[in-house]
Amino acid sequence: MSRRSCDAAGFTLIEALVALAIIAAVLGTIGSVIAASARGTRAIDQHLALAGTAETLLAELPARNLLKPGRASGELAGSRWRVDVAPMKMASGEVASDRFVPMAINLRLQRADGAAIQVTTVKLVPRTPQ
Repeated sequence: MSRRSCDAAGFTLIEALVALAIIAAVLGTIGSVIAASARGTRAIDQHLALAGTAETLLAELPARNLLKPGRASGELAGSRWRVDVAPMKMASGEVASDRFVPMAINLRLQRADGAAIQVTTVKLVPRTPQ
């Protein structure tokens, strides 16, 4: 075997270092993508937990014929909540129903870590005879 064929076999040190640098860059990119995915998944889980707590609070509201304007607050599942109930303001030209009054229900829910959700809905409350 001649010396020339032995020199051509294998990688040089520079080629090996370049290959290692490329592998390190690819692994770093993959690591950052995985970290971003984990953060996104955690944020979705937190939002779903807040939405579940908000759904529980809205389900516990009084029946619509017992719903009265006002404010209530408290704590549930480690989150502070506040519910505001008020008659909706009608846009000019709109006529309110003779039988029902639309009540705006605004729920604000905030966890200790600062994550928050706000839900607004409307319930039609029977008008009380005057």
